[in-house]
Amino acid sequence: MFFLPPNSINKKSMKSTISNLLDLGNRTFHPKGEMFYQLSVAELVEHALRNGEGQLTVDGALAADTGTFTGRSPRDRYIVHDNETAGTVWWGDINQAIEPAYFHQLLDKMLQFIENEDLYVRNGYVCADIKHRLTLRIITTSAYQNIFAHNLFLRPKMGEALTAIDWSILAVPEFRANPDKDGVRNPNFVIINFTERMVLIGGTGYTGEIKKSIFSVLNYILPTEKEVLSMHCSANVGKEEGDTALFFGLSGTGKTTLSADTQRMLVGDDEHGWDDEGIFNFEGGCYAKCVGLNPIKEPQIYGAVRFGTLLENICMIPGTRKPNYEDIRKTENTRAAYPSNFINGALEPAVAAEPKHIFFLTADAFGVLPPISRLTAEQAMYHFISGYTAKVAGTEAGINEPTATFSACFGKAFLPLHPGKYASILGEKLRKNKDVKVWLVNTGWIGGGYGIGKRIELAHTRRLIKAALEGELDQAPYKKHSVFGLSYPTVCTEVPSSILSPRDCWKDRDAYLLQANRLAEAFIENFKQYKDGVREEILAAAPKMKAMSC
Repeated sequence: MFFLPPNSINKKSMKSTISNLLDLGNRTFHPKGEMFYQLSVAELVEHALRNGEGQLTVDGALAADTGTFTGRSPRDRYIVHDNETAGTVWWGDINQAIEPAYFHQLLDKMLQFIENEDLYVRNGYVCADIKHRLTLRIITTSAYQNIFAHNLFLRPKMGEALTAIDWSILAVPEFRANPDKDGVRNPNFVIINFTERMVLIGGTGYTGEIKKSIFSVLNYILPTEKEVLSMHCSANVGKEEGDTALFFGLSGTGKTTLSADTQRMLVGDDEHGWDDEGIFNFEGGCYAKCVGLNPIKEPQIYGAVRFGTLLENICMIPGTRKPNYEDIRKTENTRAAYPSNFINGALEPAVAAEPKHIFFLTADAFGVLPPISRLTAEQAMYHFISGYTAKVAGTEAGINEPTATFSACFGKAFLPLHPGKYASILGEKLRKNKDVKVWLVNTGWIGGGYGIGKRIELAHTRRLIKAALEGELDQAPYKKHSVFGLSYPTVCTEVPSSILSPRDCWKDRDAYLLQANRLAEAFIENFKQYKDGVREEILAAAPKMKAMSC
């Protein structure tokens, strides 16, 4: 494949290459609209403004709305059930099966739908380690989605030709399926076909579906074909050689915020692989939540909002082009998508040594867990498989009080394989690398649950992580939590000792123990689904419901 500016390509040549565009084999597709290939961000911004897809902010970022869907729709994601996937995919609510005939039926309909539409086409790739690289072709009907693809995937260097495309993604927000005829639940859908190596996205303009569909692809290919651990985590490195840290966590726990550290170099903010040589970023950009974004708490992310950045579903201060990051009338899931190099000190290429520290982040809305705890290998496996955080009132319709949420491997929604596969690879790595320290970090509440206690200050969380990375916590005295068995430090420089012991933060100690037992019961109930095949040592790391002094 060669690169030419769009004005130098005539429609005839575009029509003759469009079948290769989607890697459709004998299928013939002759579009009548324009094909805009590998446009620069500046050109895409011009197109987006001309198309009425968004507006520029005072900082030069493009602000676009994604329409009806301002987040992912996990219940509308499917995997084609065929000879490739029948015996390998972890089928169920997360990975819903769809027959190949429906996939091809929808593909035919989508191609017919876009026959007269202008198309934006981009080549890129994933996996910064060239040994694991997959090349992508992303086809969208909107310019803002193509900006997202440019920012989030790795970009070919000037003059570099991606001669073979491994996966194709077709994203058409305007196309809606017919649930009565097309084998899907709703008009919106995401379908992954591992045999055809294609992703179809229809009925939703939320760009996160593009990114997460390819993450799901890598979560299938890397562990099964290469025994590489695919991870939903951020990563950074310190100044000393080999000082790599991983940050696992669900949305809202601080994964992106805590990895963006001015004293360390960012490897990536969301998705990585871990092979026998080290870790590598899957992506070429960041997709940061920007609710409450301000230059004091998150200076690197705030500074990344500039020309070339895509802002999604934000509100402006009336009468201005200045974003109001506190205004969540459209959604709490406001986002900023930008290339990794918009973060000062981002590592390039985004490849680093094996980690010395692993942090599991949880926003505990019940006020039970310590701000930081050091885990044994068995506890690390237990909490990795559990993937706990909590949702608080107001974050989703119908949630009126804190709700415990468990997502296996901190990314259950993106796991085509059984969680045990990923856990077993992590366990093997921890057994081989006995010097790796694993920490459980509570970025949520202390002194009481949501609505009673207070959220742990970000400055204190940052200081605790810094103390762990620099070895200060290795010298600290520790206590053991009576219910969860976690070892937590009682002293850390610049952090009030009063917040380090969770039970001591509560005015009513009996109420604390009651809350701890309730959370422990939720952990135990959730883990029952993974009990078979898990070693006894891991099962023994479960919390024990009993009322004892912390």
